[in-house]
Amino acid sequence: MLQPAMDRVKSSMQQVPNAIPKVIRRTGGANSLELERENFERGQAVSINKAINTQEVAVKEKHARTCILGTHHEKGAHTFWAAVNRLPLSSNAVLCWKFCHVFHKLLRDGHPNVIKDSMRNKADLADMSRMWGHLSEGYGKLCSIYLKLLITKMEFHIKNPRFPGNLQMSNRQLDEAGENDVNNFFQLTVEMFDYLECELNLFLGVFNSLDMSRSVSVTAAGQCRLAPLIQVILDCSHLYDYTVKLLFKLHSCLPADTLQGHRDRFQEQFKKLKSLFYRSSNLQYFKRLIQIPQLPENPPNFLRASALSEHISPVVVIPAESSSPESEHVVETEDLVDTDVPSLPAPSEVKFDDLFGTSAAIDPFNFSSQNGMRKDDKDRLIEQLTREIQALKEELESFRLESGRLCQALRGRVNELEAELAEQSHLRLQAAGESEFLKAELDDLRRAREDTEKEQRSLTEIERKAQANEQRYTKLKEKYTELVQSHADLLRKNAEVTRQMTVARAAQDEVEAVRREMQEKVKSAQEAADRQEREQVKQLQELQRELVSTQTELDSLKTSMASSQQSSEVLGTQLVALESEKAELVQTLSKVEAELAVQGEELQRVQSSLATERESGVKTAEALQNQLNEKESREQALESQLVAARWSSLQGAVEEAERIIQDSLAQIDDPAHISCTSSADYLASRCQASLDSMERLQSAREAFLADNTAVLELVRVVTQCGHLVGDTIVQGSATSHMVPVEQADALSESVKTCGSEALSLLGQLKQQDSLAAADGSKLRAALEAILATAEKLRPRGLELQQGELGDLVEQEMAATSAAVESAAARIEEMLNKSRAVDTGIKMEVNERILASCTELMQTIKELILSSKDLQRDIVESGRGAASMKEFYAKNSRWTEGLISASKAVGWGATVMVDAADMVVQGKGKFEELMVCSHEIAASTAQLVAASKVKADKDSANLHRLQQASRGVTQATAAVVASTKSGKSQIEDTETMDFSSMTLTQIKRQEMDAQVLVLELETRLQKERERLGELRKKHYELAGVAEGWGEEEEGTG
Repeated sequence: MLQPAMDRVKSSMQQVPNAIPKVIRRTGGANSLELERENFERGQAVSINKAINTQEVAVKEKHARTCILGTHHEKGAHTFWAAVNRLPLSSNAVLCWKFCHVFHKLLRDGHPNVIKDSMRNKADLADMSRMWGHLSEGYGKLCSIYLKLLITKMEFHIKNPRFPGNLQMSNRQLDEAGENDVNNFFQLTVEMFDYLECELNLFLGVFNSLDMSRSVSVTAAGQCRLAPLIQVILDCSHLYDYTVKLLFKLHSCLPADTLQGHRDRFQEQFKKLKSLFYRSSNLQYFKRLIQIPQLPENPPNFLRASALSEHISPVVVIPAESSSPESEHVVETEDLVDTDVPSLPAPSEVKFDDLFGTSAAIDPFNFSSQNGMRKDDKDRLIEQLTREIQALKEELESFRLESGRLCQALRGRVNELEAELAEQSHLRLQAAGESEFLKAELDDLRRAREDTEKEQRSLTEIERKAQANEQRYTKLKEKYTELVQSHADLLRKNAEVTRQMTVARAAQDEVEAVRREMQEKVKSAQEAADRQEREQVKQLQELQRELVSTQTELDSLKTSMASSQQSSEVLGTQLVALESEKAELVQTLSKVEAELAVQGEELQRVQSSLATERESGVKTAEALQNQLNEKESREQALESQLVAARWSSLQGAVEEAERIIQDSLAQIDDPAHISCTSSADYLASRCQASLDSMERLQSAREAFLADNTAVLELVRVVTQCGHLVGDTIVQGSATSHMVPVEQADALSESVKTCGSEALSLLGQLKQQDSLAAADGSKLRAALEAILATAEKLRPRGLELQQGELGDLVEQEMAATSAAVESAAARIEEMLNKSRAVDTGIKMEVNERILASCTELMQTIKELILSSKDLQRDIVESGRGAASMKEFYAKNSRWTEGLISASKAVGWGATVMVDAADMVVQGKGKFEELMVCSHEIAASTAQLVAASKVKADKDSANLHRLQQASRGVTQATAAVVASTKSGKSQIEDTETMDFSSMTLTQIKRQEMDAQVLVLELETRLQKERERLGELRKKHYELAGVAEGWGEEEEGTG
């Protein structure tokens, strides 16, 4: 059975000469990893040679998938290129075309390292493209175009590593690829145009090479050429989508005239791509493999920014591929082993003369010479036979090794076949199970049909009995027809209203998306400002370290000067000692002169020696004095250098502050800054911080004028002041984008005035002559003007004074606690009353509901107490030297959230008690109680969110508040569960009994029930619309209270 399969493998392998070596070498003592690697390389080589061959048919998907999985297993493409480099790609155009198809699949779906590993072969691919380009028709021209496309794809992904091989990216990843730089987006668009141009060239080349008048897509040769276009369609859909989005982004940042060339090139490629997509969708080959999208009738209008919302990204759908019925049960290792056995020398080839000598040449009667010759022949014969035996042994051993390898390969193939057989058995068992299941379903259907037939017979009997009442039934039927018609009209109206609501929701979702995008842009601008601030702090720290090193050097010089002074003191001591010694010598000389007058010559020698010593002492004293003068001059020079260093550090800080402010003024005029926005609250905080830094700058300047050694504080304050003023300028310009035109112009002028005054003040601080006369009053006045404008632009909120806002927080929290206490007392009173009046199931239901409500009130009280403790911690940690009321007023938005949440909790508790009272009395509805429970849960969640927004995440009170919030959630769930259980218990007591009713009565009640259903559906629809209007109005009122309306008006 294996022989035909082995023959097929051998014939397929002989189509590509020298594809893989016949014998794969196995080293002795190879471990399991080497065997696994060897098996992997063998399997990859077989799959590559099956996928890339000279047959003019499309590449089989399973072989290409094996190559793709191999790159993920290897994390690269080394094995793929090792096998491909042995293929004669330059001599067979079909072979090169199928290589391009497989390589394109690997670039798209293979491991990311495939692109990097393939760049080493870029030069070879380019040479091959030029070589095939000399052909003007057939596969040669197509190979040249395809190779250029693959080279362009590799270069694009190397330049833009953020793009994966399959080009699938989200909108955020596409924005990150350009790094928010318009130049990067411009260059990226040009590269995408080049990339798409290569794709379209291949598209056109394939279509031009086919005879479209015949059904070429159903032939093997036509499918061989059309198969790679699936990868091209996938690439083109993504490139077209990204190009449209990038062009809209460029038009929002650059003038329209600058992008005229981009628009012209896009128009040309749009027409080509639309035509090619339309032609491809009509081919039978593509209809079963891929769903090709259709482009819009007209290209997008990039001059209108709102046209981006009309753009629909083309989506290519590839249906799930069905399992191929063919399976190649062949031995794929036969050609890996050469089973040819060298021919052994036949025994008949050994001649008789070689064994016994030539009888014709020897005299039979010459015994002496005959014996000698026979002995030599025997020796030669023995040696010859020994060599032949040794050669035969070696050949036999090699044959055994080759046979062992072949047996091992055959065993591997047998194992594979056994695995496939087991899989087929599993599928057979699964099919048998499905068959049994279908049989069971068939039996069920048969039984159901029998039951239906029985019911049909009973229905016929009932109809025969109901003939007497047919006239009255006819009248009722006419009325029923009218009701059905009215019901159909109402359903159509309901569908129309639902469609309008869907459109409104889509518009609202679009507004929410725009709002989130604006918030992300504000966040990115703030992050950029924070990064700039951190860089400035790093520069300031470097200046501080340089100043510290300068001071250390000065201290070392002072130490050396002190040591030199000590040495000079030692020399002075020595000089005094010499003078005392000289005095003693003078005394000794006088005594010698008195006593020994005769020794004149000796006296003269002593006097000459004393004179010499005196001269040397004088010279030593002069040298010491010179050294002392040099030390003093060096100290003065160092002091002057230190003063110069201090002044240069101050000038460097001032220049850095000037650059910061100049950069901030330049950002105002930057077109990219138009999309940046900020709030009036943040601008006011920046202005206040700038005014505080102006006070510190004035104090540091006065301290420096009094003592020039205090330069460190002045440098720090100058840098900080420059940063804060620059931030104020940027935030002021960003805030002007959110306010009406008149206020925006006034704010922009104030910001520019502030920048010019800041540069003027820094210019005065940079000069020693004008440092003392530097006046920051103008800059302070400009900052105060910006602060006043920001205060005017702040949302008013609840329009309360500082004292009133702080008092209102305490009042609302106290009122909420009182409302919860009152609700708990009322629930207890209702529980006692229910126990005295009700009995049976009703008393049990009421007790369970009121007990769960009591537990909910207890958890709410714990939540309010925890919230108070947490608010106290927040106020104590955040107010500083300010009072509690001032803290509440400073954080007005947060305070208003607390007030709103407290009101909602108190109101929810009161409404819930009223609903529970009505339910216990039997006048209310269980649904009202469940809705009140959900409303209380939402209100407590709002209170928790408002309380912990400014809390420390490690606070014990915060953990206690979160635990209380979870308790409220569980208690709310218990209330809802007890309410549902009670409702079901009460409803179960009212059983429906239709046994005593006639057919006419049942029909009458059926019609009444249908009328009631229609009325309830109409009422349900109206109540849903009313609920939507209520939520809309609540959203508008909440927006007014939070200041959203003013922010949206400023944005418009």
